[in-house]
Amino acid sequence: MFPTPIESRSASRQQSYKIFVPIALIVWLLPLIAIFMTSIRSAADINTGNMFGWPNDFQMMQNYMDVFRNSQAATYFLNSIKITIPTVIISVALACLAGYALSIYRFRAALPLFFIFVAGNFVPFQILMVPVRDLSVSTGLYDTVTGLVLFHAAFQTGFCTLFMRNFIKALPFDLIESARIEGVGEFKIFWYIVLPLVRPAVAALSVLIFTFVWNDFFWATVLTQGEASKPITAGVRALNGQFVSQWHLVSAASLMAAIPPVAMFFLMQKHFIAGLTLGAVK
Repeated sequence: MFPTPIESRSASRQQSYKIFVPIALIVWLLPLIAIFMTSIRSAADINTGNMFGWPNDFQMMQNYMDVFRNSQAATYFLNSIKITIPTVIISVALACLAGYALSIYRFRAALPLFFIFVAGNFVPFQILMVPVRDLSVSTGLYDTVTGLVLFHAAFQTGFCTLFMRNFIKALPFDLIESARIEGVGEFKIFWYIVLPLVRPAVAALSVLIFTFVWNDFFWATVLTQGEASKPITAGVRALNGQFVSQWHLVSAASLMAAIPPVAMFFLMQKHFIAGLTLGAVK
C-alpha cells in the first residue's frame, strides 16, 4: 500500500535514484534559473539575442538598483505589506471564530452554513470580476489598499473557515464539556483551550494565506489602476516601457517579489509542517 523506502531497494535502484533526483530538481528549477540569469544581464546582451547563453556583461547590482530607480518599487512593496498582513489577520481571526462555532455548537443551521463555506471555494473567481469591480467602484473602494484588503479577506475567509473547522472538529469534545462544567465562559474556552491546541494549524494557515495574497496578480490588476495602490505583483509591469521591454528589470523585480513568501515559509517551516500533520496520528 505504501511505497517501499529507497534504503531497502537494490543497489542499482538506489544509484538510479541518486542520479534521477538531482536531474529532476534541475529541470524543476530551470525557469527560476533562467529568470535569475536574465536579471543579471545587460539590456544590450538581451537585445543581441543572447537569451540563454552565458551573460557577456554582469550587471546584477545595477539591475536590482534600477528596479527602484525606474519604478515605484518601494511603494509597491509597501502596498503588498499593507494588503497582505491585514488580510491574513482578518481572515485567520474570522476563520478561527467561525470554525469554532461550526464545530463546537450544535444548532440546525451549522451543517448548511458549513456547506455554504465549502461551496464558495468552488466558485471560479474569474466570473466574479465584473460584479466585484462594480461593487468596489460603487462603494468608493476601487483603486485603494483598503478595498484590496476587504475583498481579499472576503475571498480567503471561506477557505480559512473550512481549514480551521476541520482542525477544531478533531479536538476532543470532552475538553470543551469539562471546561463548561467548571463554569468557564465560552470566549475563555476558545482563547485558553482551543487556540493553543490549534496553534500549529493557525501558523500553517497564515503561511498559506500570506503566500496566496502576496502572489495575487488577478485582483491586483482588476481592482487597481493608479500606481499609488498597486502591489508589487501588478507594479512589475511598470518596468516595461511603451516601446521597449526591459526584461532584465522585470526579472529582477520578480525575484525580489518572491523573497517575502519564501522567507515566510522558512521562518514558519516548523509550525507549517506541524500544522499540516496535526491529527495525522493519535
